[in-house]
Amino acid sequence: MFANMPTALSPLRARVLLVLALLLAVLTPTAPALAGAEQRATHPGAQVVDVTQVADRQVDLSVRSTALGGRTVKVRLLTPDGWAPHDRHHRRHWPTLWLLHGCCGDYTSWTSMTDVAQTESLRDVLVVMPEAGWNGWYSDWWNHGRGGDPAWETFHTKELRRLLERDWGAGPDRVVAGLSMGGQGALLYAARQPGMFKATASYSGSAHPLLNDESTARIMGFFAGQDNDPLRVWGDPVAQRRIWQAHDPFHLAKRLRSLPVYLSCGDGTTGPLDPPGATSALEADFNRQNHALAAELERVGARHVTTNFYGPGTHGWAYWERELHASLPMLLGALGLDVG
Repeated sequence: MFANMPTALSPLRARVLLVLALLLAVLTPTAPALAGAEQRATHPGAQVVDVTQVADRQVDLSVRSTALGGRTVKVRLLTPDGWAPHDRHHRRHWPTLWLLHGCCGDYTSWTSMTDVAQTESLRDVLVVMPEAGWNGWYSDWWNHGRGGDPAWETFHTKELRRLLERDWGAGPDRVVAGLSMGGQGALLYAARQPGMFKATASYSGSAHPLLNDESTARIMGFFAGQDNDPLRVWGDPVAQRRIWQAHDPFHLAKRLRSLPVYLSCGDGTTGPLDPPGATSALEADFNRQNHALAAELERVGARHVTTNFYGPGTHGWAYWERELHASLPMLLGALGLDVG
């Protein structure tokens, strides 16, 4: 096609051809751009594939997630009075409380183990209780540098958030709370997702897993649960130190200093809500971690920190239910609601 092209071009024609070439370069999609468009077309993010009414004001969503490798997981919603997200004529968006479960639990834990569903002050709030894996640790797993499934943080803070706001009545005002593993998750999400949450509460949370060798070894033991390779989660605590620090609330304290933060923990000895003789080395460890985080928050200038280090008490639901109620004035106040 180039056989009859003149060997010399006039200056004007040369400039025209140059402009055409530049336009073609700009307008023609590159291979990566095409690949990205194809990926977006075939990977739509989170989709609700089933809905089940499990009790009064309790709805379970079955959500298929790209971030979780296409797997389907459950999300329980405790719905506010008047909640009707599919009524297009009277559609309303509600302030949202995310409640995160702990290790070895699931999305049903809060409603099965506490009185959250009967709590009157939550009748004007959409409560979101998402599945986070038996030991998912509210993280996008490192997977030896490959990333990918499971990516719990991406699922919760990107895919699920957008889905709930688009179709299920969730508004832009959010707070987050959790226990144990979920307490760490509540602190992590508040710190790592700036502006997403207006307040955070952690009950017996893993607040500083890099505190010492005992704390690090303990969380590595959780990582190894269900025959999992513990290095998949955050990698090696020495070789992948930056990844560990990026998921350690103590090292993210500066990102929490402008938020209302609630920290509570027992000391692992027998408390008033325990059977006689009960003790918990796990709670004692988390107690030390929470004291360290509270001190670091004070050091970096946080002015909205509430602590309830209540002394005797083990790692149990009776305390977490109590602490949820104790923290609700702070959490709902951050949403602009009156506990009453």
